[in-house]
Amino acid sequence: MALSTIGQAATAFPPAAAAGDGMSPFMQLVLALAVLIAAAKIGGLLSMRLKQPAVLGELMVGIVLGPSLLDFLHLPFFTSPVLEATVFEIAELGVILLMFVAGLEVKLPDLLAAGKVSTAVGVLGVIVPLAGGFALAWFWPNGYSWEKSLFIGILLTATSVSISAQTLLELGKLRSKVGLTLLGAAIVDDILVIVILSAFVALTASAGGGFATVGLIIGVMLLYFVVMTALGLRVLPWVTRRVAKLTISQPLMSMAVVLVLLAAWSAETLGGVASITGAFLIGIFLGRTPYHNRIEDGMQTMTYAFFVPIFFASIGLHANIFSLPSSLVAFAGVLCLVAIVSKLVGCGFGALLGGMSRAESTQVGLGMISRGEVGLIVATVGIREAIIGEDIFAVTVLMVLVTTIATPLLLRWAFSRETSAKHGEVAKQEAGSGL
Repeated sequence: MALSTIGQAATAFPPAAAAGDGMSPFMQLVLALAVLIAAAKIGGLLSMRLKQPAVLGELMVGIVLGPSLLDFLHLPFFTSPVLEATVFEIAELGVILLMFVAGLEVKLPDLLAAGKVSTAVGVLGVIVPLAGGFALAWFWPNGYSWEKSLFIGILLTATSVSISAQTLLELGKLRSKVGLTLLGAAIVDDILVIVILSAFVALTASAGGGFATVGLIIGVMLLYFVVMTALGLRVLPWVTRRVAKLTISQPLMSMAVVLVLLAAWSAETLGGVASITGAFLIGIFLGRTPYHNRIEDGMQTMTYAFFVPIFFASIGLHANIFSLPSSLVAFAGVLCLVAIVSKLVGCGFGALLGGMSRAESTQVGLGMISRGEVGLIVATVGIREAIIGEDIFAVTVLMVLVTTIATPLLLRWAFSRETSAKHGEVAKQEAGSGL
């Protein structure tokens, strides 16, 4: 019996791995993850020594390891057909956990207090980029049809606040007025972008259903937020107290992992909003419990040691910055410029309308620039529905990369400028008082 079992187990191994001629798919994944995490952390360290956010170095490492330069995941000894997809799926877990940790950092009353200005920022942060992207594509020499032009505008409406959230965490500004405004505006932006994208697909592509479909989508979103809020405020505290008394190992951490995964799944599958929105919300609700410090300590360790470095590095792994057709280089360059300026103007003006100072409004506008994984998701919908081709998708990938790298740089500059201005005022006051 034992010899038979051993023989069956031996035949279960892939021939290459058993013969020693190559790595099994699992060992390829293990090696790839080890290199990505180590390289991302080294890049983050170098970036900090250059007085830049660590996330910038992690993003740049992704470009070096990606198809633009080394094409790390396609080196000859990486033969697994699922390696790249698996790495990207782990990276998606990283952004979900990152937004969960950001939610733990935020106090619900503070977030609600920023509701008015966040709404203005989110709404104008969608309208201005939508108009800017459409105008650029429509009036470009030998430009695009109105359908493609409008979709290019929709591509510019997306915002991925995960990069900004990490930068603000590093700067100690996530709980500031600017940080709370950004997080609230990101939720508004997410909802509006999904509604606009769904309406566009329903009215112009193959989905059908017209305005009834859009109305149903909005209704489902509203129902999701109502149910999620009720569960978070009423049920979650009771569940947390009961789980904390269990005698199993790490009950609170296990509960937190299960809840964030269920929240991310339900947000996208049942609620029609981005998975990171669900993760952020459950983080806020768990942050109201007496155990939030224990949960935060454990989740931060796991998230920043393993998942987040893979996520930041993976953004560069998506893009080959040298593969863009020469005929699209000029259009891509101007589109990147419009993507940055339109968010800065739209979101910044929204912050001004909400009563924020010019400096704060500039910081908010810069923090909303990154398109990140959300921009890629919108572009993927365009490919799937045959609205755009591979050429526009390539332009979008470059735009996502440029805006994602620019965001931490610009945010760091904006906050350092504010700090310098405050130091200058203090020096003037001290000089005037004879100190």
